[in-house]
Amino acid sequence: MIYYLEDDEQIRNLALYTLEQTGHATRGFSRASEMDVALAGEVPDLFLLDVMLPDEDGISVLKRLRADSRTANVPIMMLTAKSTEFDTVCGLDAGADDYLAKPFGMMELISRVNALLRRHERDVRAGQREPGTASDEDVLEAGPICLDIARYQVTAAGAEVQLTHKEFEMLRYLMENRGIVVSRDLLLDRVWGYSIAGETRTVDAHVQTLRKKLSEACSEAATYIETVRGVGYRLKA
Repeated sequence: MIYYLEDDEQIRNLALYTLEQTGHATRGFSRASEMDVALAGEVPDLFLLDVMLPDEDGISVLKRLRADSRTANVPIMMLTAKSTEFDTVCGLDAGADDYLAKPFGMMELISRVNALLRRHERDVRAGQREPGTASDEDVLEAGPICLDIARYQVTAAGAEVQLTHKEFEMLRYLMENRGIVVSRDLLLDRVWGYSIAGETRTVDAHVQTLRKKLSEACSEAATYIETVRGVGYRLKA
């Protein structure tokens, strides 16, 4: 089930129709209060949220969903006309898994929705393994940064760093490939599960928020994520 919160009826109906034609069950809402009523009965597999809404803005709704134990780990994608870097970072920093700016193509929407759902399903399966099965390979270290895969925890100089799911997975991939330059397109493919030529803003925005959070715990930690101009990113060897 996919919940789509969007006050523009034309956009909402088109997106819901397209999603249903590709096999997804959906419900659409024009107001956050309407979606809250539905949530009392059923928690969806994915949320699609607009930012500009009549009763409560999408960022506020996003924060509420992340604070609720029932919806804290449900994938969330922001679909909005607010596409500046600042708006993107605000959405990702609040816990969004992806951010798609209007106008967007229906095929791109379907691709991203399917990628988010596949990634979430894999994460759920990975989290179901028996406790106590962690090995040395589950702990990655780089300078002051320590990433514990089994505990899903990141620390910098001993201080815990609260990351969103995508920030965690991006840092994990960089640490697993330490010293190697990783292109933005490859990060899109490995972390988000899709690759769209020229779509690099999502990666760059996540790197920005990741560096900020690492820096707040330990200023040195943020310097370990190096930008390779015109290519992508590398974790300092």
